[in-house]
Order: sequence, then C-alpha cells, then structure tokens
Amino acid sequence: MLNRRTFITSSMAALGSATLSSNAKAEQPTGETKAVGGYSYQLPSFKKGSRLLFQGDSITDMKWGRDQSDRNHYLGHSYVFLIAARLGVDMPEAQLDIYNRGISGNAVANLRKRWSKDAIDMKPDVLSILIGTNDVGSGVQADDFQADYRYLLDSSKNANPDLRIVLLDPFVLPTGKLKDKEAWKSRQSATDKLGVVVAQLAKDYNTAHIKTQEIFDTAAASVSPEHWMWDGIHPLPQGHELIARNWIQEVSARWPQE
Repeated sequence: MLNRRTFITSSMAALGSATLSSNAKAEQPTGETKAVGGYSYQLPSFKKGSRLLFQGDSITDMKWGRDQSDRNHYLGHSYVFLIAARLGVDMPEAQLDIYNRGISGNAVANLRKRWSKDAIDMKPDVLSILIGTNDVGSGVQADDFQADYRYLLDSSKNANPDLRIVLLDPFVLPTGKLKDKEAWKSRQSATDKLGVVVAQLAKDYNTAHIKTQEIFDTAAASVSPEHWMWDGIHPLPQGHELIARNWIQEVSARWPQE
C-alpha cells in the first residue's frame, strides 16, 4: 500500500466509500472553503512503459487533440486526463503511455467500425471502454449492443491474450431535460438494460468493472444530481473526477502492487 498526496474538498468526505478509496481518510469539514490534506489509496501495478488506451464517446472524448504532437491538448479534459495526471505524479517510474480515442457521438457499432485502427493497431496493454449512452439515445437494443461489444472484446483478446480490460457501465442522472418524469423513466430503463449487458461481459471476459451508475447514484443521493451532471448524461468536472477516482481504485484492487 502506497500513500500519495492529492487535494479534495472537505465536502467530499460525506460521500463515503462509493466516492473515495476504501481506505481513504478525509479531514473533517471545518466550514472553510479550502483545499485540505489528501488521502491514501492503493496504486495499480503496471509494467514500465505500459500503454493505456481509453475508448468511448463524448464523455471520454472531451475534445482530445487530434494533433498528437500538440501536448497541451492530446488527452482532452475528461476523466482520462485526470487519471493520467494522478498516475503520472504517483507512478513516474512506470512511464505510462496514455491515449484517448473516445469520439463524440459514437455508439458501440461505431467503435466496431474503427476498432482495428483505433484499438488493435495501437497495441494497448490496458484497454478501458465506456460506451452506451448514444446507443440508448438511438434506440439500440441490448442484444445488438452485446453482439458488437463482444466483437470488440474478442478481437482485442485475440490480438493480445494478456490484455487488461476495464469496462465502465453507462450511466444517467435525472438532471437537465431528464428531470421530466417520462423522459427520465425511459432513459433510465434503457440505460439499466445496457448496464446489465456490461456487467455480464465483465464477468464473461474477467475484466475490471467500474459500476459507474451505482457510483453516481450514491453521489447524487449525498449531494444532488445537478452537482455531478449538467444534462443527466455528461459529467461536470467533479463528475469526471469521481470516475477517475473510482477507476484507479478498482484497477488498483484488480492489479495491485506487491
């Protein structure tokens, strides 16, 4: 177990184990608005120079720079950036090679069409996938979603049997237009169905599994849905930080350092 320092706001202490590492300890709120001492968390074990590839839609994309020589913008400003920042500080000796290949508007069928170029040919050591909200929006059925998703996982494992895979559930909260009861009911039901598929795939392929819907539900109950997402689909900065913290926590538990 390694201790590292970072910054959290005192209000995050109320979120408990769903939003902080299982061994996290935040200072008690003092009523002052200021950054406080960080928390302890486990770090994952990666071989030196490991390539981490993040795939998905606009939630992952967040305008990563298509010109990869522009190192100011090459990761965008989603949870991918936050994960890279933290691991880059806490594990500099690992020299991790991190890429964002999320594309706004993509559904799982779009990933399938570009998978050879944007996944297989990149030869990742760790593959993280967050997809599903556009499938829900366009009415993709669970069986079709699963078939395309299995293609991604099968082709990736065939190319690299040692590939470490991280799957994140699609998620939604009742904010923005989704405050409307009928709109919320429809979107939530469809999202949950695809979440069941991702959970089954995580089990079938023995992957790390980030239960992002449960994470956001717990966080929203502690504060409010509006605090985490502006439209019920796209996280605000703190929502991306919530994903990043839980990603590191789950991946560290799955592949811990000795």
